Amino acid sequence: MDILREALLCTRAGRWDEAHTLAQSDESQLGAWLHGILHVQEGDLGNAAYWYGRAKRDFGGRGTVDEELQRFEAALPR
Repeated sequence: MDILREALLCTRAGRWDEAHTLAQSDESQLGAWLHGILHVQEGDLGNAAYWYGRAKRDFGGRGTVDEELQRFEAALPR
């Protein structure tokens, strides 16, 4: 999960490419969710929907990118 925490920090710092590479390297459902959030942020909704599906998340019921990032962070194991 350290990779995902680092990816989250990169996302919040505006380092999209780095965040994407990190999220893509994590094969968990949480990694897929962050990957999807990043594609929403990018505006690639088709790809985002795919990753939300891999994460078993409701793509149609998602919030804003900021809301999703907050939910994502809360879901990370402590």
